Amino acid sequence: MPQTILTVETHGPGLYEMTAQAVAFVRKAALGQGLLTVFVRHTSCSLLIQENADPDVRRDLDSFFERLVPPADDPSMRWIIHTAEGPDDMPAHIKAALTAVSIGIPVTAGRLALGTWQGLYLFEHRQRPHRREIVLHLSA
Repeated sequence: MPQTILTVETHGPGLYEMTAQAVAFVRKAALGQGLLTVFVRHTSCSLLIQENADPDVRRDLDSFFERLVPPADDPSMRWIIHTAEGPDDMPAHIKAALTAVSIGIPVTAGRLALGTWQGLYLFEHRQRPHRREIVLHLSA
């Protein structure tokens, strides 16, 4: 079955849409029906299917997760032990644990069965830039 690895360059926290790359991969495979499995190979970022029409949705999600899990140097996070890679590292692991690192999307009639306003995103949780690898695997 077809498989590829996407690389997404991030420049800090936020949602990075990769719907177009997934659509192109599925189109090239020319499989009528199946399942696209999307898997991110990192522990401090995650995957989301989310609205891709209004950018306020992405901003609000960023704000929510920042309030839910602030950096380790925030007084409310004094309980964190893992700080060797900076104040954003353990909070990034927590955010990844609360979201998904793998998503399955049905393929119907050769197309991703996403809804009208749905997009596929890498959700970066770290402050500094990263090169994130995402495995796309298509099965019948």
